[in-house]
Order: sequence, then structure tokens, then C-alpha cells
Amino acid sequence: MTPPNTPPPPRTSSRSSSPVIAPGPSSHSSPRSSAPPVIALTGIGLITGAGDDVEKGWASIASGTTGIRTNTLFDTSELLTDWAGMVAEQPAPAALDRCYALAATAIREALGGSGLDLDTVDRDRVAVVVGSSLGAMPTLEAAHRTFVREGRLDTARAVASQLPCVGDYIATTFDLRGPRVVLSNACAASAVALGYAAELLWKGDVDYVVCGGVDPLAELSAYGFSALGALDAEPCSPLSASTGLTLGEGAGFMVLEPGERAAARGARVLAELGGYGLSCDGYHQTAPDPSGKGACAAMAQALDTAGFAPGDVDYLNLHGTGTPANDASEPKALKLLFGQEIPPASSTKSILGHTLGAAGAVEAVVSTLAIDRGALPPTINTRGVTSPFALDVIPETGRAAHPDVVVSNSFAFGGNNASVVLNRPGHGGTSRRARREAVQEVVVTGVAGLAGAAGGTEALSAALAEGRPCFEAYEEVAGVGEVPVGRADLKAAARGTNPSRARRMDPLSLLAASAVNDLYGRHGKPSRGEAESTGIVFATGYGPVTSVLQFHEGVVNSGITGANPSLFANTVVNAAAGHVAMLHRYRGYTATIANGGTSSVLALQLAARVIARGAAERIMVVVADEFPAQALATQAALPGYARSAHIVPGGRTGTVLSEGAAAILLESREASEARGAQVLARVSGFGATGESVGIGRIGRDGEAWARSLRTALTDADLAPSRIATVVSAASGHPLVDAAQRSALRRAGLADRPVLAPKAVLGETYGSAGALGLVAALTGTGPSAPAPGPLLLSSFAFGGSYAAAVLDTEG
Repeated sequence: MTPPNTPPPPRTSSRSSSPVIAPGPSSHSSPRSSAPPVIALTGIGLITGAGDDVEKGWASIASGTTGIRTNTLFDTSELLTDWAGMVAEQPAPAALDRCYALAATAIREALGGSGLDLDTVDRDRVAVVVGSSLGAMPTLEAAHRTFVREGRLDTARAVASQLPCVGDYIATTFDLRGPRVVLSNACAASAVALGYAAELLWKGDVDYVVCGGVDPLAELSAYGFSALGALDAEPCSPLSASTGLTLGEGAGFMVLEPGERAAARGARVLAELGGYGLSCDGYHQTAPDPSGKGACAAMAQALDTAGFAPGDVDYLNLHGTGTPANDASEPKALKLLFGQEIPPASSTKSILGHTLGAAGAVEAVVSTLAIDRGALPPTINTRGVTSPFALDVIPETGRAAHPDVVVSNSFAFGGNNASVVLNRPGHGGTSRRARREAVQEVVVTGVAGLAGAAGGTEALSAALAEGRPCFEAYEEVAGVGEVPVGRADLKAAARGTNPSRARRMDPLSLLAASAVNDLYGRHGKPSRGEAESTGIVFATGYGPVTSVLQFHEGVVNSGITGANPSLFANTVVNAAAGHVAMLHRYRGYTATIANGGTSSVLALQLAARVIARGAAERIMVVVADEFPAQALATQAALPGYARSAHIVPGGRTGTVLSEGAAAILLESREASEARGAQVLARVSGFGATGESVGIGRIGRDGEAWARSLRTALTDADLAPSRIATVVSAASGHPLVDAAQRSALRRAGLADRPVLAPKAVLGETYGSAGALGLVAALTGTGPSAPAPGPLLLSSFAFGGSYAAAVLDTEG
């Protein structure tokens, strides 16, 4: 396999009481024997400025008819342009956030076109995987604008417009109860989502995946890109004049399923999802590596996974934003991979605008249509300029063709590169074997964490051993009074980072970097070569809240003069991953998950799957969560928030919010042995489930939660009695603790010893699962679990659950 940082040869023809360890009565998972399935794409849905369904959109795209028009959604008078790829008709119902309405429209079309009757299938095995950069940003902006101007916080609107709610809305609207995950790698988000969906299907976790991307037009992005000077005054001219980008909006969704299942139900297969590749540049927060090496690595990995060679590619749907930096670096990447024989390529952003986190899925739908309809979409608005990169950009009008293999590229802030391979049904690779099945064992070789007042692993372990809460600070919340909170010391977090770098980093990034620095201080730093081949999977519950609120407050108060471009660069959820990658020269696989309280476990799952199938040797899983004053105010106003720093999981005391971060290093067994690393645990199994209970809710009966626990045990080939310790998600919140208690009983785990780290660490949401693992692997005295298999339990409000099994005797 081509190393992820090496271009392939030129083309030739993814709680105060002590933490509770309750006494209870006193394998080795092997790769699947059957080959991973071919992934059939059986339904597509599309809504963009070019049309509000597939047929209208394709007619415009194929004919080169622009979908870019005057933006009438908000005032653009201070911006560099009023052009945007705006959806002409308001998706119904109008009262619904535009993001949710766009997603629902595309999903209904995809499901209808697939012929899949959800009433006839096991909805527990239908996953929701969605990529988004902004989520319900219009609603969040409105709520924040009212807060800034009037000092009034609409808690209900704020809660219902967090990024993880995109997946929760979809799952509830369509009653989908399988695994659920929201990916947010900025403009590569939905391309990464396709990769996550592929990992679920290749492993056999689910029967179907509703996968795609959605982003609405929003002030945040429009003012941000204007502040960066990146918008074109006219409709964009990608790969030609290259004078800036045009923002767009939309949604692209698809129904994915194993090929054999599609054949059995007589479904028409539009294309196959052959493979995907992800890499990070580790170069700059907003600009791509000018050498194109990272983009080349992503394309090479995608082809390698799919079993194709560069010479098999017939068409390229390029990232092609129209900015000078992107339009110069992407062609270099193509030349590194294809040599002088670069296939026909186009940028459909010239027609649709840049739909940000939706772009990867929208353009995958377009690429699927190119295969199915026998035509290559054009690049329009070339302004009579021949591509200066000697590319065949299919100028102005579409071209009849019958592409068998298509590569679709999506790149993003933070140096994220994503490529997806789609191919004609039945058209397999002829030159190499596809790389989709588990071939190696995955182990944990490093852990570190911080939470609230415990600024590092040593302090965290001491707090756990002493039963000393990390959340004894009190802050005043209007209308509520003084409440406890676990605040991280950001100045201390920044000490291990070069000051010139630290000044560019937001709180979330500083917390993430501090955890990684601590891990390396405890377990040793890698060589330069090891670092450059390292990937990073970042996860967070709710993202860079401080940066988003500060940037938007500047816009609300001062318009474009208050739009701070440095702040804007940190508003994307994956910014922390980009900063850490630059600090440590990571060039490998990268993805970012924003799924509330299940984020840690889902990140561990993704990283382990990628390593297991040989697409990476080591991946640093980094999870961080920060809760500025407005986030605390929102949480404290909700039922179940504690009024004192005395938390008893299961004791109905209420929960306390705490900032935190963790770093977990995963490696293949072989790679860890080669560098003489100490193995702390072996990764054994995962389980992820959902329920359709609505945004901000969880089921009281614990049944869906229990399914995640049972699934993880099955994946690890373990009986419940084999679990040495359950690392609990209990936090003192009455509803959550009762639901988990029921889940443990339903899963046969009620009598197992329990470690409840939130008694000391507080509720860190996204980083809770990873911090639970840190607590289990670094605990001493009464906080140390017995050797043997650990089961991590996690939940997210909105009704999603994830569990993991790791064996400390492995």
C-alpha cells in the first residue's frame, strides 16, 4: 500500500465521593472471515440552487445552467458579493430551520427513489451518517443575536440548533434507530461521512445507511469568507480565472446498502461506493499545502481502497472552489498522481456554488449521475479563460461519456483532504486488490487527559484516587443563581505549545493540544517519520463554541468590521485537529466527529476500523470540550443541573458541566512492537445504536442504550460475565442515570463492577468516553479497576448511544 504521505507513481495507461467501583461477582476478536460487501448506491436526493430535486438539478448541471443567483436570505450589503447558490424555493415547512428542511427534502427523495420501504426492514439496522459544517446555524444565529442585543437567551432554540441535532432530527423524522454520527470536517464533512458509512457497511454493522451532507447559507460563513477576502464579486470561475469562491447551500443524500441485499430486493443500483481516502496537510489553517502532496495522498488511498489504479479513472469531480490557492494546489496533486494523463475534470461549484459541508455528498450525487446518465458535467463561467493548468475542465457545456470510475475531491480548512471513488455497478478493479477488510490487531499505546481543575493526567488520576471533584468553581448564571462548573486553566494548557502558535489557537484547540503534549510526555514522542505517518481523529461534543460566539458577536455589533478573520478560521469544528496536526507534523488519516456525548467512542471506533484494515498504522484520537458562559447558562437552565459540587451518580443530585480533553493513541500491534511501545489495552469491540425520541431527549427504558452494549459485547465475542469493569456514563442526572441502569440490566451487566468517573470529573459530554478510558487505564488505589475487559458506556441527548470493549490483559 502506498504510504499516506508518499505520492504514488504517475498514471500509466476514516463524580464528593470517590469514583464508584461497585463490587460484583467475580478473546480475542479476529477479523471477519467473509469479504466486505460491495456497497451499492440505490437512491439519491438532491436540492441545490440548480434545482429542488434530482431531475431539475441534473438538467441544469448537465446543460451548464447556473444555479447562482442574488442572495435574498440576509443583508449582503457589506459583503464582497451578493451572489450565492441559493435554493430558489423555501423548503417546507418554512418554520423549520433551513438546514433541517433541506436535509428532509433530499432524504425523502433518496428513500423514494431507492424503492426501500422502511416498514419492511429492521430500523435498528438503518444508520444515519451526515456531514455538516454549519448545521442549524440560521436558528443559532437568531438566538445568539437576541442574546447579544437584548441579553435574553432562548434556551429551547439554542439547544435545538447544536450541530449534533442534525442527525437527531433526521433519525426522529424518518424513525431510523441504527448508529448515528455527525461528521464535521468543514468543507470535506460529507465526503468524510461517506467514508464512515463505508466502514459501517464493510464491517457488517448495519444493513442500510442514509448518508449525505447538508449546509444552509448563513451569515457566519458569508461574513467569514468576506473577511478573508475569499469571495468572488461575480459568480465564481473555478480552474479558469480563479478570482474567489461563491457560497452555496443544499443537501445531497443517498441510500447505501450491500450489493447482495440490493440485488435480493431487486433494487436498481446507480453506482457503487468503491472506496475513500483521507489525509491532513498539517500545513496551514485556511490554505492548502501548495505542493498538493496531501490531496494526492487522499486520492491515492481512495483508489487503493477501491482496488483501482490511477489509469482506471475516467472523470474527476474536483474540489475546484475558484480561490487562487486551491486552484493552484489541486492541479499539482493531479499531476503527482496521474502524471501527464489527467482525465477530464470539472468543478460543479461553478454551477452550484460552494455548499461547504454538503459539498462532498452533493458532488458524489452529481458524480453518480454522471455514471448513470452517461454525461460529464461542465465547468461554467470560464470567462473565456483557458485553464492555466492544462486541464480538460469540460468548459461551459456538458459532454457525453460513459465513465466507469470517478474520483470526487473535497478539501477543507485545517488541511483536510478527502477523496471518494464511485464506479459503475459491477465494474471492479483489475490491477490491485481492494483494501476493505480487517487484517491487523489494534492496541492502545498511550493515554492522557485533563478535566476541570485537573490540568493533566497526573492531577486527574490523583483526583480520582482521592475522590476530589474537579468542578468546585462557582459561576453566576442569570435567572438561575450560582452553579458549579469545572473550568480548565487555558494558560496552563498553552504552556507546552510554542507561544506564537498558541496565540492563533482557540480554547478547544489549546485543550486538545495540551492532552496530546501530555500523552507524549508520559509515553514518549514519535520520530519524525512516525509523526508524519500518524493520523488524527478529532471529536467534540459541541465544537468551538467560544470562537463561533465571539465571531458572530462581532458581526452582530459591528458588521463586517467586526468580522475577525482569525476567529473565523477557528469556527470550523475541525480547526483543533488542524492545529494539532501542524504542531506535530501529522500527515495521515483525519476525520472530525461532533456527536454530543457519544463522540469519543465513535472516534475510537472509526480509528480502530481504519487501522484494522491497514489504511493507517497509528491514529491519535483527540477529544475536547469547552463550555463558555453562554453554554453554561444554557445547560444550567435545563432540568437536572446540580446546584452544588457534590455529585453522586445514580443519586439524583444533578450533573455538573466540566471542560475536558483526552488523547488516546491507537496503533496496529505490529507497529507498536516495531517501536517497542507498551500496550495498555487491546481494542476488542464496538456497538452504536439510536432511537427516534427527538432532539434533546433520551429514552427512559434504556432499550436502545442496551442494544449498543450488547452489540459491543457481541463484536468482542464476550459474554457479559467476562466484563471486569463497566466504565459508566452516570453523572447524577436522574433521567440519564436511570436509563443507563435499565440498559445495564437489559444487557446482563447489572452485577458487573462499575467505575463512575463523572463523580469526580464532571459531565464533559464529547470527551467523557475517552476520559473514562483514561481513568480506567491510569487509576490507582480504589479508583483502579480489576484487570480484564473494560466496557465504555456513552450516550448523547437526542437518543444515540455508543459502547466499546477494550481488554487490559490483551
